Amino acid sequence: MIGQDKTSELDRISRQLSTLREQANSANAETKKHVQKRDKLNEKFKKLRQEISEFQNERDTLNEKVKALKQQRENARAKIRTHIEEIKNHKQKIQEFKKKTGREDRRNLQKEFNDIEWKIQTTPLEMQEEKRLVERVRQLETRLSVYKKIDQNIKKISELRKELESFEAKANVAHQELTEIAERSQDVHAKMIAKITESKDIKAEADGLHSAYIQEKEQAKPLREEIKKLTEQKRKLQLAIREEDEKRKRSVKQALKEKLGSQARDKLQRGEKLSWDEFKLLADEDSQD
Repeated sequence: MIGQDKTSELDRISRQLSTLREQANSANAETKKHVQKRDKLNEKFKKLRQEISEFQNERDTLNEKVKALKQQRENARAKIRTHIEEIKNHKQKIQEFKKKTGREDRRNLQKEFNDIEWKIQTTPLEMQEEKRLVERVRQLETRLSVYKKIDQNIKKISELRKELESFEAKANVAHQELTEIAERSQDVHAKMIAKITESKDIKAEADGLHSAYIQEKEQAKPLREEIKKLTEQKRKLQLAIREEDEKRKRSVKQALKEKLGSQARDKLQRGEKLSWDEFKLLADEDSQD
């Protein structure tokens, strides 16, 4: 390929390279946008996963509190049931004791008992009369003991009812508290699910951008290879043109040198004075010969 043809080919390759590089730069800029958007989405996804983890920990903590409060409530309710059964038992005993008392008035029995006791302690009695009164006191004590047992059961029922009220209050407090915490847990869970949904959408979009990046990279591969090939061709052409140019310069220089040498020899033969450059030129030729 002659010099002019090589120069024309070099210009053509340069123009083609310029066009291809513009296309590559445009593709790289678009790819860079995708990569930047992908990285931002991945960063957002990472933050969302952190938020999801925090929501999950908060929800689990609240659920543990709900579980503990449910256990407290159930314990209180179990004691309430136990106390109710005890109260029923004591009421049943009271009914049974009342059956034993018949229709006797307690105050009358107590008055009679007190009167006889006083009489025995303060009045001289014949043996037979004292014996009769002592027996009557024993009978009255037996009857009054039934009322005492009724009183004991009534007292126990009162104590159980006070305890029952305390357990009911504890159960209600636990129920109220666990209801509030359960609602908070549901709210946190709903927020967590929303974040999970958002994170899935963001991850899908980021994965799509990454796939597009890989695809664009593959599509740009032939373009890069063509640029590489043309760049190598351009380098070789530039080298060839430079070598031809240097060869031409050497040829021109040699022709000029020969011309000046011929002129110097002619002057020398004519006996004319030589310049220092002419003398040096002839000396170099003689040295080379």
